[in-house]
Parts: sequence; structure tokens; C-alpha cells
Amino acid sequence: MTATDAGSKGVAGRGPTSRFAGKTTSALPANTRLTQQSKPRSKLLPILALTALASTAITSLGVTSANARAEEPEAREASKEYRKLTPYDAVYKTSTSGLSIKLRRSLTMDASGDCRLTSEGKLLVAGISEVSLFTLDGENIQPRSYVYQLSGPVSRRREVHFDKDSSVIRSLYKKEWYELPKTGATLDRMSQQEQLRLSLLNDPTPKDDILFHVADGRKVKEYRLLFAGEERLETPMGWVNTLHFERDHDDPDRQSGVWIAPEWDYLMVRTVHIDDGKTIEANLISADIAGTAVTGANS
Repeated sequence: MTATDAGSKGVAGRGPTSRFAGKTTSALPANTRLTQQSKPRSKLLPILALTALASTAITSLGVTSANARAEEPEAREASKEYRKLTPYDAVYKTSTSGLSIKLRRSLTMDASGDCRLTSEGKLLVAGISEVSLFTLDGENIQPRSYVYQLSGPVSRRREVHFDKDSSVIRSLYKKEWYELPKTGATLDRMSQQEQLRLSLLNDPTPKDDILFHVADGRKVKEYRLLFAGEERLETPMGWVNTLHFERDHDDPDRQSGVWIAPEWDYLMVRTVHIDDGKTIEANLISADIAGTAVTGANS
């Protein structure tokens, strides 16, 4: 497994041996721009379809803490005052098959506590947009809806709706609606990433084994997230310490890893997904949290 040019340098720390260990790449220049080489349409569409993994690279990962969900409501309410998510604006460079695209991701919250997570990017004549709406309940996210839109030569749309008065989750996939089983632990492909951040904000000791569920297409998928250790990465903003997680895949040819920075409010810094010999890599190239730009160390 090799990473693409858009990587970050990492130094392995504590934790189990990582399948990504020793596979590092050079840091991105701070002024990285959207690459717009002249490519055949056959190469244009895969980057847009796979770019969804930059925002769902925790669909290669993601989390719904089984321990937190299993607690009785009374115990959760009496235990502590929970830390909340902080609004942010981040830009990621996603690369695969010689193409790259910038994705801008933003989390905003209104006065009533409703959260809106968006991710947008454009490559040549095609664009991708994702929107997830959710609320917070202590250390858990309560999803409301998710919409994914791919526009351009090919148009694709996905939706997931969590109606609190309904016993099912409604999911639009390939122009057909499906009814999925509803549980309090199921999230959508974007809100799962904020659940990971929220869980770590309230319990900074990574679990070795975390189970999670995501409503995706025609079914609710179950994933297991493994803590691989601590690593120090070099980014365009400077060096930063990260927590490295990997997804436990049944298929040995599929590998997924994500690196989260505790000192940057547990933002995702890097993610790598490998499937059928193809590598998709997303790296954080700029971000601000509550209006303040993130910065790392010089070394």
C-alpha cells in the first residue's frame, strides 16, 4: 500500500502496530490549488464519486459509541456536563488516480442548538455537495437528515431522513426509497464524523474497539473502529499530534485510516482509504475553529 503525493509525514507512537506504519508522504504546500489537468471523462467521474469518501472517510470510519449509547438516560444526565462541538471551517485536498479536488467543510450552529454540517467541492464541470442536519443530546448526536448531490455529466442524489415520530429511517438510493430499521444509535454518513469528535471531546481516552452504525443506501451498515496509536504529523499549518484509527475490514484488500488532532478540537487531519488497489487520500490544508486559524508546531 502506498499513499499519494498529498500526504502528511507521520511518526508512529503508542498503540497497536498500524497497517499504515512507515507509509508516509511529503507535506502539502500551503498554497495547494485545485488541479485541473485535461483528463478523460472516465477519470473525472471516479474522483467525484470517491471524493465522497473524503467526507465519509469515516464511512471508512465513523463512530457511534456503544458504551455511551447503552447508558441509562438518568445516569447520563447525572454524570457530568458534556462538552459541545465548536463551529469550524476546514479545507481538505482529496487526491486519487492523479487528480485532486479541494473540499470545504463547515459546521455551523444556530441559537437553538441545531447543527448544519456541509461539504462542497468542484472539479471541472462537476461538483459535489453534502449537507447533514442534526442536534446534540449530551455526548450523542441526534441526526435529522442527510443529502448528497453529485452534479455534472452524471447526476446522483442520496437522502436519509430521521423522523422522530416514525419507526423507520427513510433512505433514497438510486432513485428508490427504502425503509431502514430505526435505532437511537444510527447516524448518517456525515454526522458520524462529528459523533467521533464529540465522543473524543467527552472521553479523550481512545477505545481500542468501538462499534458504530450508519444508514447508507439500502441498509444500516455496522463498522468497527480500532485505535492504532498516536502519531505526530507534519501539515501545512505545522506539526501536530494525532490519534490514529483504522477500520476493521472483512476484506484484506480494503484498508482505511484516519488521523484526528486533539489540540485542534479533534478535527480530522488526514484520511486514507484503499480499495481494489486504488488509494484515496484527504489532507487538511487549512482550518479555523470558532474564527481562529489553527496552527501547529515548527517541529
